Amino acid sequence: MKCLTCKNGTMEPGVTTYFADLKNCIVIIKNVPCQRCEQCGEILYAASVAEKLDTLMDRAEALASELTVLEYDRIA
Repeated sequence: MKCLTCKNGTMEPGVTTYFADLKNCIVIIKNVPCQRCEQCGEILYAASVAEKLDTLMDRAEALASELTVLEYDRIA
């Protein structure tokens, strides 16, 4: 699949670190599955991964202290 941002690169499977700055905390989730453009680095998440990240953010906001670091494979 071609990159939607740069229009030249190819999207390749990989993992990334997801960062979210919520109201009461900062959440970091490591090793999140994604598609990454080999040219510009643009990141796309599958719908199932995006839904899981939304759910995790809701839970983290309710439970987290000021900083939370999670491993995607262990919590997904």
